[in-house]
Amino acid sequence: MDLSVVILVEFLYAIASLILISAGLAVIFGMMKVINLAHGEFMMMGGYATITAVNAGVNIFFAMLVIAPITIGLIGLIIERLIIRRLYGRLIDTMLATWGLSLFFIGLAKMIFGNTTTGVSTPIPGLSIGDYQINGYNFFIIIIGFIVLALMLFVLKGTRAGLIARGTMQIPEMAAALGCSPDRVYLVTFFCGAALSGLAGAILAPLVGLTPSSGATYIAEAFITVIAGGPALIIGLLSSASFFGTINQLFTFAISPIVGEVMLLVSAVILLRLLPQGITSKFFKGKF
Repeated sequence: MDLSVVILVEFLYAIASLILISAGLAVIFGMMKVINLAHGEFMMMGGYATITAVNAGVNIFFAMLVIAPITIGLIGLIIERLIIRRLYGRLIDTMLATWGLSLFFIGLAKMIFGNTTTGVSTPIPGLSIGDYQINGYNFFIIIIGFIVLALMLFVLKGTRAGLIARGTMQIPEMAAALGCSPDRVYLVTFFCGAALSGLAGAILAPLVGLTPSSGATYIAEAFITVIAGGPALIIGLLSSASFFGTINQLFTFAISPIVGEVMLLVSAVILLRLLPQGITSKFFKGKF
């Protein structure tokens, strides 16, 4: 029984981690069709924002949940105004521009923080479940991951702002004719996507040693999860994160964590070969 609880927690942790890693990209790429190759660097900067704030004496939870997402969201505002706003609808151009931004942020982080590994301690101690020890911080990640998903669903489906954002992404001319400013909607949406990326980097920072190149760790999994989810943003994110998280943990428990990561990528290749338009192109049609 105790082992079953531990395994369940680890599976939920893997799913929640993928949701966090992919949520910001789901907004910027899934909704806005901007191929953001700097997504990993947004996460990296969220981690550094948290570590810097904690070292300055700020409460770690406030640093992770408030300071990091707002800071990276504001950086996203600047990027959107100066660069991205001129590139909407030009996928290759956005890919090249954000790749350049990725290299810029890596170099900037090296100048400011150096090329050494830094980090912050997890604020929640380990827990005992029978004869087994489990990282208590995993529960926090599970809770935050599913709260983020629920808030995204509520905002996009249950609020006027979410309805305007969805409509603008689909037909900006119609939104403008109805009195909405597509320019402003794009700006706010990009801010939210960048803030979610910063939040993910901040939440995961206590678990890993952070370096300026840490963003590369997340970019492949984020794109795989968003693309495999298909056209339905929320249910697609949940279904692909659940599928890949389950595959990862199955092979991690059976063999090793490295094999788990490899099999995640292999399963992504197979899934996209069978369902090139993503999971929700065939299943959960009509869902959001």
